Parts: sequence; C-alpha cells; structure tokens
Amino acid sequence: MAALFHLAFPVHNLEAARAFYGGVLGCAEGRSSERWIDFDLFGHQIVAHMHDDQLVRASSSLVDGHDVPVPHFGVILSMDEWQRLAERVRQRGVQFVIEPSVRFAGQTGEQATMFFLDPSGNALEFKAFADPSQVFAK
Repeated sequence: MAALFHLAFPVHNLEAARAFYGGVLGCAEGRSSERWIDFDLFGHQIVAHMHDDQLVRASSSLVDGHDVPVPHFGVILSMDEWQRLAERVRQRGVQFVIEPSVRFAGQTGEQATMFFLDPSGNALEFKAFADPSQVFAK
C-alpha cells in the first residue's frame, strides 16, 4: 500500500463541511459521529472535527506575487484532474482566494495552482505539475 496522509482540521459546522467536501469537492464520506466526519480527499483521509470557537485564517506569505494563506492543505493532482476540479469549483460558485493560474512560469517547479476556503475558513490549495518530476526540484 502506498503511503497516505491523514489530516484532522477544525470546522464550525459539520453540515456545511459535509456539503462542501462531499457536494462541491466530490469527496466520499467515511465514518462519522456528531463531532467529526472522515472524507476521502483524492485517496487521502481528512477529518473535519467540530470546533466551537470561531476559526480565523492565521497568516499569509508572499509567493510568486500572490498572498498565499497559511496554514493551508490540499493535494497535487494530474493536470487533467486539476482542470476538472477548477471547473467544478467555479461552477459551484466557490470564490477563489487565488484564481487558477500557473506559478513560476518557465522556471523550475512550474505549477498550476488555485486556492479557496471551505465554509469554516480553512484554506485549501490544489496544484498540478505538467512535469511531475518538478514536484521537489530545487
């Protein structure tokens, strides 16, 4: 079995998380309780945990001229998957923090990227590389 990542993150409304991750992003739902929901995010396990305090985006960092939200999480997809997700998210009316675009164009590590927030304000980044060997290139 290939290594998978697991990420637990806070949300303020489980039904909104269910609608966003299941309905908008198309993540299959796994086990759940009154306080958490497992989702399959492109083969990885993410868990939305109910958190009663208001959630706030912590910070940002300037990357290739864009104000990138920190912290954030996401998945590196194939270019075709990335384009399909960008279109799906756009059709569902999700507002982008950073519109789908190419970062580091013509440089080492060139990548397609997009950022948006879930209903609890958690920042997500999805990216793709035309050349997958560039993922860890220096």
